[in-house]
Amino acid sequence: MNRTTISSATLAQYETSRHAWDRIAPGYDRTNTPTQMRLGAEGLRRMGLRAGMSFLDVAAGSGALAIPAARLGASVTAVDQSSVMLELLAKRAHAEKLQIECRVMDGQALGFAADSFDAAGSQFGVMLFPDMPTGIREMVRVTRPGGRVLVIAYGDPHSIDFLTLFVHAVRRIRPEFSGPPVDPPPLPFQLQDPRRLRTELLGAALKNVHVETIGESTQFASGAAFWDWLISSNPIVAEILAELRLSATERETLARAIEELVRARASRDAITTLSNPVNVGVGIKPDAGAL
Repeated sequence: MNRTTISSATLAQYETSRHAWDRIAPGYDRTNTPTQMRLGAEGLRRMGLRAGMSFLDVAAGSGALAIPAARLGASVTAVDQSSVMLELLAKRAHAEKLQIECRVMDGQALGFAADSFDAAGSQFGVMLFPDMPTGIREMVRVTRPGGRVLVIAYGDPHSIDFLTLFVHAVRRIRPEFSGPPVDPPPLPFQLQDPRRLRTELLGAALKNVHVETIGESTQFASGAAFWDWLISSNPIVAEILAELRLSATERETLARAIEELVRARASRDAITTLSNPVNVGVGIKPDAGAL
């Protein structure tokens, strides 16, 4: 991030976000990263990443996209605002004997020259940026002409099982609770409409843009496992709980409600599967002569 050209308010927002992700990084790495690698591999298949290509993972977290890319034989660079996330990513890479370069960096101001990578991608990353369009344009800028850019983001929140279950549980103690605000939506859902994702990719001067909504599912053996996953997935849940100012008794009631709701959806093997829509967008950076 070029700190000489940004406002103090923007810098404060960046620092707050960085600290929040540093704080939840260990839980995120334990609960979310392993469950999202299959989605990452599917996104990379759709963009056509191959061995020998250079790939940039923006807002990489602890490796749900970078690790599958390295497994394919790509030369991977991973950037994230959270140094803790990248430390955990490096540990995962080391355990698999994968070579991944990790750099702390703001995805809205990438510190790479134009046309540096064969491909760039972001899974549940750029969708969180306060200036998401700039984040996508930065990915395009550092991608070589003819290279592809991948963005994976949450779809319609009304069709996201884990969010619906959380809202129903909170309503057991706060009947008036309606969930996260919808106008404007929280940052995780700013690309919920596949048409918006397509518009942003086209607006970043990509061509042959294709956006498809696919399904993702995560399995849980208990309400406690679901709660652990949920509070580790994004700081937004902690923010909602802080705003609700729940008493100790209410928190206990919430925990019981979540356990009941998760068990009510369990299959015969006592496993609960929660699904959600995901928008996967891919576009190609045109050659200079085609602009």
